[in-house]
Amino acid sequence: MIDLKGIISISGQPGLFKIVAQSKNGIIVEGLSDKKRVNVYASTKVSTLSDISMFTTGDDKPIAEIMKAIYDKENGEAALDTKTADDKAVAAYFEIVLPDYDKERVYVSNMRKLFAWYNSLQSTGNLKLAEENAAETTEEAKETKAIAKPEKVAAKKTATRDTAKAKTSAGVKKTAGVRKTGTA
Repeated sequence: MIDLKGIISISGQPGLFKIVAQSKNGIIVEGLSDKKRVNVYASTKVSTLSDISMFTTGDDKPIAEIMKAIYDKENGEAALDTKTADDKAVAAYFEIVLPDYDKERVYVSNMRKLFAWYNSLQSTGNLKLAEENAAETTEEAKETKAIAKPEKVAAKKTATRDTAKAKTSAGVKKTAGVRKTGTA
């Protein structure tokens, strides 16, 4: 499967975005093609690509599996250019990639969007297989565990010093944004 973690589509804005950080009022994203950072507010409609699936005659198929099929068919190269191809060519290409798709509920516009997303990920270098990333993270985790062992001892020593301060202030009640006014 293709690794689509952290990649989103924002309604009303062209292209795909990568989640960079979380802000006070929403999230900060970076455009995959132009590398511009934008603040996306919580009221904006955002779709993560890893949550999107397409209708088939059986169970719905996640978009990551469909992109993997395109990746295998094209050997990692770009897919069909949807701007120059007509509707019949797009539907025929999609049927090769996903033969059991539901012809009544999957529209040509959905197919075009999928191919555009795939080409965008491929051109920006963000089209990665999930197995490669899993192997890299396990190697990185082993390295960090080997390095982090001496740091844990130091962290325990500082934690015992800080707990004495925490005990004295634990009895203090704080009201978060609540102001008592008036009489009872």
